[in-house]
Amino acid sequence: MGMRNAVVGHHYWDRPGGGQLVCASSAYALEKSGYNPVLTSTTSFNPQSYTTWFGIDLSSYPRVNWNISLRMFGLHLRLVAWRPMLKAIRDYGAKLLFTDEVTYKPLLKHRVKMGFRIIEYIHFPYEVSTDPRFRGTGLSYGEDPYVLERYGNFPMNIYWWSYIKLLPHYMREDPFESADLVLTNSAWTAELGKRVYGKTPEVLNPPLPPNVPVLKSARPFEGRQKAIVMLGRFSEEKRYHWVIGEVMPKLVKEVPGVKLLIFGGAGTRTAKAYIERLRRMVKEKGIEDMVILIPDAPRHAINEAMDSSRAFFHSTINEHWGIVVAEALARRLPIVVHKSGGAWSDIAKKGRYGLGYENTDEAVLCLSKLLTDEKLWNIYSSSERVEDLTLGKFVDRLGRFLKELN
Repeated sequence: MGMRNAVVGHHYWDRPGGGQLVCASSAYALEKSGYNPVLTSTTSFNPQSYTTWFGIDLSSYPRVNWNISLRMFGLHLRLVAWRPMLKAIRDYGAKLLFTDEVTYKPLLKHRVKMGFRIIEYIHFPYEVSTDPRFRGTGLSYGEDPYVLERYGNFPMNIYWWSYIKLLPHYMREDPFESADLVLTNSAWTAELGKRVYGKTPEVLNPPLPPNVPVLKSARPFEGRQKAIVMLGRFSEEKRYHWVIGEVMPKLVKEVPGVKLLIFGGAGTRTAKAYIERLRRMVKEKGIEDMVILIPDAPRHAINEAMDSSRAFFHSTINEHWGIVVAEALARRLPIVVHKSGGAWSDIAKKGRYGLGYENTDEAVLCLSKLLTDEKLWNIYSSSERVEDLTLGKFVDRLGRFLKELN
C-alpha cells in the first residue's frame, strides 16, 4: 500500500512554543504510522529551525503556506488557518487532518464529499477564554493573566474585541461533533474539557524534545550550588514578579547565599518591558547579587545551569501542561510546582515526582528543603516520570489512537 497523506495544520510555525512542539512531534509520529505529513501554515517558515529548537527534522515534509505577512495581527491569522488546510487536503488528497486550531469550521462542509477525518488536539478549551459563561472561573478573558496582560489595554483590547466578534464564523462549535478524535495534553485539561463539552478528551501528553535527553545519572548534591532555576518566557503569567517580590526575600533569610537564575524568551516588546520591571524590583528588594535574569539563552547554557543547581521552581498557576517542568526532571533536577494544572496532576503526579505549594510560605519551605536536605534531594532527583514522555512513547501512543480511528 502506498503512503497516505495527512495534513498537520497550525496557524503559525515560526516560534519554538508548546503548540509547535506538539504539531512537529505529531507530524513525525504520523510518518512513523505510515502517513506522509503535509504541514500547513498561514505564513512561510523555516523547517530547519525545528532541528535547532527541538531536535525534530521537518525539512523533508511538503508545506502549504498562505504566505501572509501580518505578524502584527497574529491572533487574526487563526481565523484563516483553515484555508491552507483545505488547499493541502485538496492538492494531496489527504484523508486525515491533525490540528490544534479551533478555527476549522469552514472545512466541515467539505468533509463528506472529500472523505477526510479530523483529529483535534486541545491545549486548553478555547471557550473558557472567549465565552461569557465561564466568567468567574478565574480562567476566562478578563481573569486569565496572559490574555489580560496582552489585550487588557487600548489599543490591544480593540484588537481582541474584533477577533472575538469574528471568531464564531470560524470556530467549530462542539469538538466532539466536529472531529473524529479529540485529544488533549493533560488529565487536568481533560477534566476542564469535560466541564466545557460534557465529554472527556483522550490524554496524549506532549513529549520531551529529543534535544533534551533523559539523564541516567546526575551531578551529586554536594557538587551543586545553592541555586534555583526557573525557565519560561518573560511574561506576567509566569509570576516572576511574585517570586522576586515575595518568595526570595523570605528564602534568603532561610538559606543564606541562595541564587535564583531566571531563563526566558524575550522576543516581544511586552517581554522586554516585563524584564525591566523585574530588574527594578530586584534592585528595590536589594537582592541584585542573588537574582540573575537571563533572556534568550542557548539550550546548552540552560542545561548546564540545571545540572549545577539544586531545585527547579515553576510559579505559574493552572499551567495546562508545563514542558519546562518535564525538561527539569529529564535533567534530574527536583521540581517545585503550584498545586494546580497539568504540571501538578500529570508531571509531578500530585507529589510523587515533585513538591507542591499553594502559597508563599509553602513555596519557601519546599525550596529551602531541596536546597539544604541531601536525603530529600536524592529522593526527588529522579528522571523516572519522564522516561514515559519521550518522543518514541508519543509516537506509540498516537499510533494506537490512529489504529482505533481506522
